[in-house]
Amino acid sequence: MATLSDVAEEAGLSPTAVSRYLNNRIELPQATRDRIDAAIAKLDYRPNLLAKRLSTGKAEAISLVTPEIGNPFFAELAAAVEEEAERHGYAVYMSSTRGDRAREVDAIKRLHDQHVDGLIMMTNQPDDGTLAELLARHDNVVLLDEDIPGVSVPRVFVENEQGAYAATQLLIEAGHRDIAVISGPVGLMSVRERLAGFQRAMGEADIAIREEWVLLGQYSREFGRAAAERLLASGKRPSAIVACSDYLAIGVLQALRQAGVSVPGDISLVGFDDMPFAELVDPALTTVRQPVAEMGRLAFERLLALINKTETETVTRLPVELVVRKSIARFGGE
Repeated sequence: MATLSDVAEEAGLSPTAVSRYLNNRIELPQATRDRIDAAIAKLDYRPNLLAKRLSTGKAEAISLVTPEIGNPFFAELAAAVEEEAERHGYAVYMSSTRGDRAREVDAIKRLHDQHVDGLIMMTNQPDDGTLAELLARHDNVVLLDEDIPGVSVPRVFVENEQGAYAATQLLIEAGHRDIAVISGPVGLMSVRERLAGFQRAMGEADIAIREEWVLLGQYSREFGRAAAERLLASGKRPSAIVACSDYLAIGVLQALRQAGVSVPGDISLVGFDDMPFAELVDPALTTVRQPVAEMGRLAFERLLALINKTETETVTRLPVELVVRKSIARFGGE
């Protein structure tokens, strides 16, 4: 196998100059860079990663913790992080925790053991203090999508409250007054903020919120279906539902279809996320679009800044967009 010295000799440079070039520690004229690249290609040189890690003190790898890689939302986030990381020469070690606290703890401990240079953390459950205590011991951590209170690290979120406000306001403008909301676990930041957006829109329209129509559980299709079944079994049905994730909305659609309830003829429905399947279901789902790829890109950008010990923003909030399709109708069919 070719060595660094072989490449240096072929390019007519010192091994130190070639090493510094490969580690992005030196600016060289284009002609010199071309000679090094040509020597690498000719000799089929492969860097000794262990030696490189010893010299730079970096693993050139990060850990990405995601609750459910099978969920299209988290899968799209993970793909965006991985693409941006690869662009900067970083490998990504992915952990799917399946919402298990022990698996989340193990992922954080890998950072402590220095197997990776940093961690992008996504969770889908409220923290009981365990994660905050562990993450507080580390510098190179970025929180993505959900907050973990008590941790002073960069965060990348979306405007959850504004998204739910816009979705609820759209239903109100269509004449709806009997509006239910279905969301995720109590105590989770996105749940709290989206519920606040719903409440703000209802309050501005002077519409009373029925306590039994505020259903909190999990961001899952199963809970969406169960919540919709509860609404259908109640004495009075809502004319519209705000589902605070597209997965919840799919569960709602399943329950309503099974009960012979038409969407949007009988009940209008709005989701949140704009997953790829949202425009493929029948009816096509009106939903709040999150800029998923941009979230993933910025999360890695913030982490890279921490790894390189440069300043970065503490909290990044990205705007959302209401995408109107076919799952809402004016109340009374007007």
